[in-house]
Formats: sequence, structure tokens, C-alpha cells
Amino acid sequence: MTRFQSPFVRVCWYLSLAILAVPFVFPFLWMLSGAVKSQTEIFAPTLTLLPETWHWENYAEVFSYQPFARQYFNSLYIACVVTAGTLFISSLAGYALARIRFAGSGLLLLLLISALMMPEEVTIIPNFFLMKWLGLMNTHMPLILLPMFGSQGVMATFLMRQYFTALPPELEEAARMDGLSRFGIFWKVALPLSRPALAAVGIITFLFSWNLFLEPLVFLSDIELFTLPLALSNFTDAYGLPLWHLQMAATSLAVVPILVVYIAAQRQIVESFALSGVKG
Repeated sequence: MTRFQSPFVRVCWYLSLAILAVPFVFPFLWMLSGAVKSQTEIFAPTLTLLPETWHWENYAEVFSYQPFARQYFNSLYIACVVTAGTLFISSLAGYALARIRFAGSGLLLLLLISALMMPEEVTIIPNFFLMKWLGLMNTHMPLILLPMFGSQGVMATFLMRQYFTALPPELEEAARMDGLSRFGIFWKVALPLSRPALAAVGIITFLFSWNLFLEPLVFLSDIELFTLPLALSNFTDAYGLPLWHLQMAATSLAVVPILVVYIAAQRQIVESFALSGVKG
């Protein structure tokens, strides 16, 4: 009897999941629909996903309204630099906290974890005065340095530390008997084995940097230096009202790298959150 009921149960599960997915999928479909509608049609009394007239010129207007291509490049290269720097620093720091015993290592780890409890809104003011004192205002350096050495860097270090802690110590002992130094063990043994953790940290860091909004809002004033999250809020008319058709067209272009990352590495994204629970 169970064999005959299993297809029915499976269909019920699929239908339930499809219904639960509607609130998450519908805003995305509405964004794609609004990207090819006119401003007036978006607020039409009749709610329709398919536009009456397809305004593909909205995408061209996005690039003519402001330097959107430059802003797109700004977000892309900043996210790549932050990801590469965070991977380098967090892998070294995570390995040191996991494998090197030194005085105060436990206290240092506790201080790093406590930094995750402090919201960015609390640290943005001292960071503002620090960057102003360093002469880095209206540059991309705060958007690169703060994520690498801030809360995102701390989380990356913690994830890498948890992964290195779970590695069998016998691997290091065998490498040490072969004459490898501490850095040689890290570079030739531990780091190649940590590719899943590196992939997870890289994905999370890239998404964090790509979606960063508060820091660009505080540190940037030149429109040529804007990143995408800040540029999306700049599609307004002369009265400061949003141009929704342009905002939706620009947003649909901005989510392309995020979709590519999620589709290509969704397994690593899920596993990355499990890494923080590894015993160590």
C-alpha cells in the first residue's frame, strides 16, 4: 500500500513547495516585468506580469542616464579584490588559530568572535574618521579594507579556523617528518585540503561585497566611483522620485552575477554555514 501512496505523497510535496515558492519568485518576476514596462504601466490599476508594450529601450536608457557601465565595473572589481584578499588573510589567520598554540590564542579567538556581535552601524562613525584621517575618503579603499578586516573578514577567519581544526593532525606530523616547515605544511598540505572551505568563504565574501550599501553611501561622493547598490538608488527624476522602470531594469542587470554564483555553487553556499558547526 505504501508503494501506491508514495507517488501521491511526492506530488503533494512538490505542490506544497511550489506554493511556498510563490512569495519568493513573484517579486523577481515582477522586477523582470517592470524592467520592460513604462513608468505609467507599472502603476496601472490592472495587475499584469506581461506588459502591453515591451520597452526594451529601458536597458539602453539605464546606461545613458548615469555611468552605469563604470559603476558595474566598480562593483565587480571591488568584489573580486575583497574576495581574493579575504581568502588570503582568513586562510593564514584561521590556520594559525587552529594549529599554532601561542599565549592568548583563546582570548584572541574570543575577541574576534565578539566582533561579529557588533553591527556595522556602530562602527561606521569611527571608521569614517579613520578613513578621513588616512585621506581615503571618496576612494574605493574603504570598500576594500573594511570588509577584509571587519566583521566579514572575522567570519571568514572563523570558518577557516573551524575547517582547519577538523583536519587530522596525522597529516601535519607526516609532513613534518618529511622536512616541511610550518608554512610549507600550510601551503602544501592544509591549504589544498581546504578547497571546500575556501570556495564557501569566497562565495559568501563576494556576495557580501557585491551587496554592500552603507559603506559606499558614507565614503563615496563622486558618481563615477559609485557601486551598483548605491547607483540603483540614483535613478530618480528632477523631483527626487524614483524612476521605477529604470530601477527595475538596472536591478535585473545587477542580479546577474548573483544568480550565476548561486546556480554554479549552491552546494558550497549551503555547506559554508555548516562549517561553523564543525567540532573544534
